[in-house]
Amino acid sequence: MKKIVLGNIMNFIKKNGDYSEEKLAIINYGLEGLYLTFSKLIIIIGLAIILNIVKEVIIFLLIYNLIRMTSFGLHATKSWICLISSTLIFIGFPILCQYMNIDNNLKLIVGLILILFIYKNAPADTKKRPIVSRNRRLFFKYTSTFIAIIFVYCAVLINNNFLSNCFLFALLVQTFMISPFVYKIFNLPYNNYIDYLANNNI
Repeated sequence: MKKIVLGNIMNFIKKNGDYSEEKLAIINYGLEGLYLTFSKLIIIIGLAIILNIVKEVIIFLLIYNLIRMTSFGLHATKSWICLISSTLIFIGFPILCQYMNIDNNLKLIVGLILILFIYKNAPADTKKRPIVSRNRRLFFKYTSTFIAIIFVYCAVLINNNFLSNCFLFALLVQTFMISPFVYKIFNLPYNNYIDYLANNNI
C-alpha cells in the first residue's frame, strides 16, 4: 500500500514539476515520513478507542513529542518494526501511567539520572539525517536538557498521578531512544554527523 500511494504521488510530482534527483529524494523521504506517521496514528488511535484510552494516549503523545523533537533519536529500519514498537509505547505506557504509583523521592532520583543521560546523548541523529552543524547540535542539546528538567519538575510536583507518570515515562522512553547502547543493539550507526563530515571533507 505504501509503495502504491507514494509511487502515485511521486509520479504526479515528477510530471508537474522540474526537480533534480536530489530534490526528489528529499521529497520522497518527507512523504514517506508523513505516510508512516499518519498510518501509525490511525492504528494507534483506533486501538485507543477500543481500549477507551484516547485522552490518555493523546496526552502521552503530546508530552513525548516535546522532548523527541529536540533530542531526535533512532528510527526503525523497517516500517513494521516502527509500527509495532510505536503501538507498544503509545498504548502500553499510557496504560502503565494510569496504574503505577511511584514515590516522589524515587521520581526525583530517576529524573536526575535521566537529565544527565539527555545532556550526554542528545541530540542523537540518524544516517539519513545527520545533524552536521555544531551550533545546531549545541542548541538541541541545551534545549533538550532544559525540557528534561521541566519534565522532572512536573513529574515531582504535579499531583495528578497520571500526568506525573507521563512526564517521567516520556523522558525515560526518549532516553532509551537516544542511547548509543540501543543504537548498537539495533545495529545502527551513532553520531552520524562525524562520518558525514569525514566523508565530505568538511
